Amino acid sequence: MMTKILAKTYLWLLLFLLYSPILIIMIFSFTEAKVLGNWTGFSTKLYSSLFTGGVQRSLVGALWNTFAIAMLAASISTILGSIAAIGIFNLRTRPRQVMNFTNAIPMMNADIITGVSLFLLFVSFGVSQGFTTVVLAHITFCTPYVVLSVMPRLKKMNQNVYEAALDLGATPFQALRKVILPEIRPGMISGFILAFTLSIDDFAVTIFTIGNEGLETLSTFIYADARKGGLTPELRPLSTIIFITVLVLLIVINKRAEKSAAK
Repeated sequence: MMTKILAKTYLWLLLFLLYSPILIIMIFSFTEAKVLGNWTGFSTKLYSSLFTGGVQRSLVGALWNTFAIAMLAASISTILGSIAAIGIFNLRTRPRQVMNFTNAIPMMNADIITGVSLFLLFVSFGVSQGFTTVVLAHITFCTPYVVLSVMPRLKKMNQNVYEAALDLGATPFQALRKVILPEIRPGMISGFILAFTLSIDDFAVTIFTIGNEGLETLSTFIYADARKGGLTPELRPLSTIIFITVLVLLIVINKRAEKSAAK
């Protein structure tokens, strides 16, 4: 009995420590105070200021850049990661183990090392840094996560179904489209969401590959804003909206997964 009480207490304490900062940001997004922690009365002015632009046009621009980069990087890395996972899965045991180990290295590697490495790579090839280099950099570190998400679905798949499709006259591409893709689709969706989230959250790789052309993402905007001595108040409602959107998305995905498992 005491063990259960201690376990629940520890769990609730951990959840409190994790989510209390987000809750504080959400609460103070409904006040006009420029300093977090100073409540000056309920107001939705920060939300209206966020959507109407004005002085915060650069913040909205950084947000659009962030989502455009994340969407492109997640989409391309999902395609590349899925193809790579299928190729790795069909290797012999020893080469497959080597490739799985190689795929895990970028995930275990420090982000700053990845950022510096890509920066030196682009400089050595004379590539001007900007939107394209950031997208390429994000594809580089997102793809291994997609491979990791798709691989378990391939292991669960019945290989006899694919071979039966070939025996019945399907071409390899038709068998891939009709048999393999439906089986690995949940892993692809999970990999896409993970890649999208990682791209939005990234700072270390982005700061080394963004260049000096004036391009800003949300992470670099917050970093530059913090160096000026404070954070833009509109970041509070923006953080609230992003958190709620991700939360709703996760709830919908989990509900769909439960329905699919029930069927």
